[in-house]
Amino acid sequence: MKMNPISLFVLILLVQLKLSVVVLGNNVPPKPATNKAKRAPKTSPPEANLDKTLAPSLIRLHFHDCVVRGCDASILLNYRGSERRTKASKTLRGYKVINDIKSEVERQCPKTVSCADILTAVARDATLLAGGPFWEVPFGRKDGRISINREANRLVPQGNENITTLINLFESKGLNILDLVVLSGSHTIGRSSCSPIHSRLYNFNGTQGASDPSLDRKYSRILKQKCGPSSYYNTLVDLDATTPRTFDIKYYENLQKKMGLLSTDQSLYSDERSSSFVDTLVSQPSLFSIQFAASMVKLGNVGVLTRPHEGEIRLHCDYVNP
Repeated sequence: MKMNPISLFVLILLVQLKLSVVVLGNNVPPKPATNKAKRAPKTSPPEANLDKTLAPSLIRLHFHDCVVRGCDASILLNYRGSERRTKASKTLRGYKVINDIKSEVERQCPKTVSCADILTAVARDATLLAGGPFWEVPFGRKDGRISINREANRLVPQGNENITTLINLFESKGLNILDLVVLSGSHTIGRSSCSPIHSRLYNFNGTQGASDPSLDRKYSRILKQKCGPSSYYNTLVDLDATTPRTFDIKYYENLQKKMGLLSTDQSLYSDERSSSFVDTLVSQPSLFSIQFAASMVKLGNVGVLTRPHEGEIRLHCDYVNP
C-alpha cells in the first residue's frame, strides 16, 4: 500500500498531536504542520486532566473494525442498522478523536487519507502513548461502504466465548493462536463493564448463585464488591487487576493466578493450545512488546480495500460519500 509522502507526513503529525492532547491531557492546541516532523510528548504534567482510559478504547475500536469486514472503517459508519449501533459496540469510544483528526486531514489534504488509515494509525499511536511499542503502519487502505449490525453481533467477541470459537475467528482472519494470545494482551490496560462477567460471578453454567471455579476466590469476592447482582453496563472494572494503567505482562501473570477478568482471558491459560504462549510471555517479558507490534501489523492488514474499484475515501468518517 502506498501513499503520497506529504499526505503521510500530515497524517502522522496530526494523529500524534491530537492524541497528545486527548490521551495525555496536554492542553496545548495542535500547531499547523511544518516541514519538520514532530514527536508527540510521552509524558504530561501531573496536574493535567488525563483520560487514561481512551488509549485502550481506541485500540479496541480498531479491533472491532478489523474483525468484522476487515480494516475498512465500517465500525465508524453511523446509521440505523450499522455495526456502530449494535449491542456489540455499546461500550465503544473514541469516535470524536477520529472525526477531529479526519476533519483536519481533509483541510490539509482533501480526499486523500481514508478513515481506515486514520483509525489504524491512531491505534498504533495510542499504544505508544500508553507505554506500548511502536510499529510501522503501511498506508493506502480505503473505506468500506457497508456496515451491518448483525455481522458485528455475530463476529465480535463479547468476553464469554470458548477458546475454540476465538481460535476459529482469528484463523478466519489470517491470524493464529499466538496472535490471539498476544492481542488479548491489550487487556493489560483498559476496563470492561460488569456485563460480560455477570454470569461468571452469579450464574455460572446457568446455576443461580454459582461462581466460575476457574476464577480465584479472593479475586471473585473483590469483583462481587465492584459488580453487584444488578450491575451490568453502568459499572466498569479494570481488565488488569494488578497494573491497570501500565502496558506490561502482568495481564499474563494474572492468568496464571486465575485472575483473568473475562472468561475469554482465562481460557487462554486453561487451554493447552494457548497456555504455553502465556508462560513464554511471562518468562520473557521483552517478547510481548515485539510480538504485540508484529500481531498489530497483521491485524491492521486484515481484509483491507486497496484495489482501484474497492471502497472509497470518505469525506466524513460517519457517512459514506454522497
